[in-house]
Amino acid sequence: MTVWEIVFWLCVALLVYAQAGYPLLLAALARVKRARPAAPAADELPTVSLIVAAHDEGAVIARKVANALALDYPRERLEVVVASDGSTDGTVLEATRAGAHHVLELERGGKIRAQDAAVRRSRADVVAFSDANSSWEPGALRALVGAFADQQVGYACGQVRFVNADDGTNQEGLYWRYEMALRCLESRLLSVTGGNGAIYATRREAYIEVDPIMGHDLSFPFNMVKRGWRAVYVPQARASEKMVPSIEGEFARKRRMMSHAWPIVLRGGLLSPRGYPPLYALMIVSHRVLRYAAPFLHVGALVASFALGASHPFYAVALALQLALILAAMLGRIVSLRPLLVIRYYVLTTASVAAGLWDWLRHGTPAGWEAAEGTR
Repeated sequence: MTVWEIVFWLCVALLVYAQAGYPLLLAALARVKRARPAAPAADELPTVSLIVAAHDEGAVIARKVANALALDYPRERLEVVVASDGSTDGTVLEATRAGAHHVLELERGGKIRAQDAAVRRSRADVVAFSDANSSWEPGALRALVGAFADQQVGYACGQVRFVNADDGTNQEGLYWRYEMALRCLESRLLSVTGGNGAIYATRREAYIEVDPIMGHDLSFPFNMVKRGWRAVYVPQARASEKMVPSIEGEFARKRRMMSHAWPIVLRGGLLSPRGYPPLYALMIVSHRVLRYAAPFLHVGALVASFALGASHPFYAVALALQLALILAAMLGRIVSLRPLLVIRYYVLTTASVAAGLWDWLRHGTPAGWEAAEGTR
C-alpha cells in the first residue's frame, strides 16, 4: 500500500467513524451499560440566579425578562439578572422596566466577563444562563435544576430547538437533532462533551472563570469532568431560539464560534487527557477532536484521490464523487432543493471550522460579540 493510499483510507475511516461510527458505538455502550439510578428529588428547590448577558439587546430583552419571570418556579427562590455588556441602545432601561431583579451596567468586556460579574454578585445555590433571544418553556428551569439533586452533577444543559421562522435555507435544525441524540447518549453514559448557550446551569461553587474569548459551551463540560463533576444533558428542560435564516449566515456564525473554540482546543486544556476517565477521553477524541479535524481530513482524502486517480479507477471514482459533492454544494446556492441544501450546509459548516482557525491564528479572537443576523 502506498503512502497516498494510507492517507486516503485513514482520512475516510476517521470521517466515517466520527459521523456514523461514534453514534453507533455510543448506542451499543448504552445498551450494555447499567443505567444510573435516579437521584432522589431534593427536599427543597435551590435558589437560582438566572443570568442573561446582553449587548444591545433592547429589542428583545423585555420579552426575555418576561419569559424568565413567568417560569414555573417559586418566585422567592428565583432572581433574574441582566448583565449589560456595554449596551448603548436602551437595554438597561428596557430590562429594568420589564422587572429584572438586578440589572448590571458594565463596561464592554465580552459575554464571559459579563457572566462572571453576575455570578460574583450572586449568592444563589445555582447560576443558570440564557441568551437574550431564547425562550424557555414554563417547566424548563425546574427540569434543569432537578439534575443537581445528583450531588455529582456540576453542570447541566437543556434542549434548544432552533426555529426557522422566516422559512430560510438554513439546515441547522437537522444537524441539531443529530447533535442532541449524541448528547443524550453521552450524558447517559458519563458526561456530555459540549453544551449550548441558550439553556444551561452550574452549581454556584462549580462555576469556572475562563479566558474571556473561550465560551462556556465547549470549555465548561470537560473542565467540570476534570474537577470531578459530571456534566449532563436534560432534554426535559426545553428552550427555543430563532436560527440564522440562511446557510451562508450559519457559516458566518459558526466561523465566529470556531474562532472562540480553537483556543480552547489548542491551549485551553481540552486536548490534555489529565483528569479524564478513559471513556470520556474517547468521547472527547470522537466527538470533538475528530469533528474539528473534519475539514483537514476531507482535504487529505481529496488530495490523495487526485494523486491516485490516474492510476486506479477506484480512486478516480472517489475523486469524482468528492468533486460532485462540492458541485452540489455550489448548486445549493441557486437551487433550493432540500438534498442540495443539506449538502451545502454540510460543506460550508465543515469549512467554517477551518475558517475559524484561520481567523484566530491571523488576528486573534475578540472577547466581544454581536448578535447573528436574523436571530432577533
